[in-house]
Amino acid sequence: MSRFARALQPLALGLAVTISTVASTLAPAAADDAARAAIDRELKAVESKMIAWRRDIHQNPELGNREVRTSALVAAHLKKLGYEVQEKVAKTGVVGILKGGRPGPVIAFRADMDALPVTEELDLPFASKVRTTWMGREVGVMHACGHDAHTAILMAAAEVFAAMKAELPGTVKLIFQPAEEGPPAGEKGGAQLMIKEGVLENPKPDAVFGLHMAAGLRTGTISYRAGAVMAGSDQFRIVVKGRQTHGAMPWNGVDPIVLGAQIVLALQTIQSRQVDVTNAPSILTVGIFNAGNRSNIIPERAELVGTLRTFDLQMRDFIMRRVKETAEMVAKSGGGEAEVTWSASGYIPLVNNVPLTNRMLPSLKRAVGEANVLETKPITASEDFSFFAQKVPSFYFFIGVTPEGTMLTKAAPNHSPRFFVDEAALPTALRALVYVAFDYAQTGK
Repeated sequence: MSRFARALQPLALGLAVTISTVASTLAPAAADDAARAAIDRELKAVESKMIAWRRDIHQNPELGNREVRTSALVAAHLKKLGYEVQEKVAKTGVVGILKGGRPGPVIAFRADMDALPVTEELDLPFASKVRTTWMGREVGVMHACGHDAHTAILMAAAEVFAAMKAELPGTVKLIFQPAEEGPPAGEKGGAQLMIKEGVLENPKPDAVFGLHMAAGLRTGTISYRAGAVMAGSDQFRIVVKGRQTHGAMPWNGVDPIVLGAQIVLALQTIQSRQVDVTNAPSILTVGIFNAGNRSNIIPERAELVGTLRTFDLQMRDFIMRRVKETAEMVAKSGGGEAEVTWSASGYIPLVNNVPLTNRMLPSLKRAVGEANVLETKPITASEDFSFFAQKVPSFYFFIGVTPEGTMLTKAAPNHSPRFFVDEAALPTALRALVYVAFDYAQTGK
């Protein structure tokens, strides 16, 4: 008999209420307090382990496609719990499958495992001291975006699901993903590679859920948004080709710096004059402008590198096309050439399935209280969970990690060397995730 069943046994005496009947009342419309209390006891039982896992992973961070130690920890844990485990998916990814004791849908949950090339500045007993080489430079390695917490939370959820297997409707599929922050140069990885290698098949999920630790959001709160919630991210590179000459005689050459400057300005008219800003926001930024090596020489070429952020796929395609056309035409007008390339590792916008989001909101509100579930504005950062959401109805939400006593506007942001996760946020996240799982499973597809 599972711990869930033992917890409900006294409640059934004299009431002739079976375990399955109590469990069936977990549906969002009429969730049973006793059944939820039993779930909460399972959640409480794993909290200390979850915190310990998070600290261990935080102290031993690994970059994308290098999460060897982390994936081994995850795989060993899932095997011990009786999951069917697939390892080395998309290089270092792990997938765990658990079939419940009752019929129901297939539900997938994703946690990213990779850290960032950031040197930690937090004074924690489990702070990272790891160093590595990144793009030819020695750097620190830090979980500066909360992926250590994501991994620990899903490991804890795995334990709860296993403990309640007999009462669990359907199948849970746990996806521990490498390289969300992007793989090393010259490598493939992340969500796209996992999908390519079949992570969304055998069995195919009916829904996929994910969550993210968020600075600037108070501990104990959850934020969400139906529809487009996080921007797509695409990197472009423009090489402007001119003709080198003496700086005192510009008429003898073609100045790629002047052409590049004109291209930078012209690109901004795409945002301000060519797209419907009432449909969705977009951002086009040139972050690198390299040219020349001497004050009196007009160089042969200039290089521009930048980023595009969009929330709409049609707008994304339109702007990408117009960047190419604009750069080429501006360069040609001055006697030069422009070559535009877009990185193949771009992320599409993350779009939450609207019916699924609305369906699961009551679950979040029961988990943390209605007043603590907040609707967020669109977020211009990006997330490769978007590729899962493109294939399967998905819901992605955010967990506040900034404790009382810290001004939200002063909290170090994600990717900062001082990014801080209030560990009181982990039980909140775990409770929300498990409530979502059981409510969705009970109500079916």
